[in-house]
Amino acid sequence: MKKYFVHKSSFIDANVTIGDQTKVWHFCNILKNSKIGQNCSFGQNCVIGPNVLIGNNVKVQNNVSIFEGVECEDDVFLGPSMVFTNVVNPRATINRRNDFKKTFVKKGSTIGANATILCGITIGEYSMIGSGAVITKDTKPYGLYYGVPAKHMGWISKSGNNLEFDNNGFAHDNSEDVIYRLLDDKIILI
Repeated sequence: MKKYFVHKSSFIDANVTIGDQTKVWHFCNILKNSKIGQNCSFGQNCVIGPNVLIGNNVKVQNNVSIFEGVECEDDVFLGPSMVFTNVVNPRATINRRNDFKKTFVKKGSTIGANATILCGITIGEYSMIGSGAVITKDTKPYGLYYGVPAKHMGWISKSGNNLEFDNNGFAHDNSEDVIYRLLDDKIILI
């Protein structure tokens, strides 16, 4: 007995693993050999795979395609119509399936609506990518990025709040009661 939900308008290929409590909504297509964790949600019109790895508690909004070469860790949020790429120099008449670049989306990160993520990079854990941003380089853990091309614009907490550091490099997030330290351009949880 299935412990996940797939809407009748969606298609699931052979050799796909879907975790308990995951929901796949209207008009989705999950391609062969993809692995999806528990308690995930896929909005309408999503395409996953083939050979894609998705962790637990991942929320994928409408109109997102997660191509081969992309891996999402636990607790990732992918906003509506955001875009992944998997080839640096695509051409319609040249098969570059052997040139797919790996893209890693680390634990807890958020990618806003209509953002574009170029292939071959890592989105750092708990980083936040603003809506419409174009990410061309790796992002730092807990980094806040927006713009075209996106730039590092600040720091963000696990709960998604801006971090304001004092003169000693400490910030407190009241919503999670955690102290963060900025040291050598890196975030440390105290």
